[in-house]
Amino acid sequence: MEVETNPLKSLWKVIAGSTLIASMCCLPSVVLVMLGLATVSTGAALSDTLYWGGDGYGWFRPLMGVVAAISVVIGLTVYFRNQGICTLDQAKQSRRKIINTSLLVLTVTYLTYLLFNYVILTEIGIQFGLPWESSRDSYMFWR
Repeated sequence: MEVETNPLKSLWKVIAGSTLIASMCCLPSVVLVMLGLATVSTGAALSDTLYWGGDGYGWFRPLMGVVAAISVVIGLTVYFRNQGICTLDQAKQSRRKIINTSLLVLTVTYLTYLLFNYVILTEIGIQFGLPWESSRDSYMFWR
């Protein structure tokens, strides 16, 4: 099996991909409004439906969180296999590396998701007229 020459690049792909998947409750409405394919009210309604659910029980956002977590697990599995850790015996020998790398990737993925979804997308959405000022107030604790 070929060992990847730039392993950090593959980890960043896992982090970025999982962040985008987890942000699918807000990203489509921002992109549609930015491209002029939806009005601000349609984008706001779409993001409300995807984030909170039409009936008050939002199933889409938790589902995307689970899909993002599964993609991190699959990405880490592929990463470690590309690093030559393919059997359980090899995994036992590299246990510390696997645990440390996995914790680092999970932490960075979650922090990237928080930054992207709740700061960057919120600010872009507000700039394009989406009614997300109350979301901004929740993370701008220094006001």
